[in-house]
Amino acid sequence: MRAFWTIFWSLLLINMVSYVVANMQGDTYNYVLASIIAVVFAVLVMLIGEALPNDPVEKH
Repeated sequence: MRAFWTIFWSLLLINMVSYVVANMQGDTYNYVLASIIAVVFAVLVMLIGEALPNDPVEKH
């Protein structure tokens, strides 16, 4: 379920940013390119999340 929500929010936010930036530059919005970037970003976020340790840290 975490993967679904990560990909969902990634698609939503990256496409929104891509749309706004394309309009600000006067360029055309490319949904396919933005979606590919969003999926790659989501996979990287999931990999980083799995690589980080989940152990509690001792207080010094």
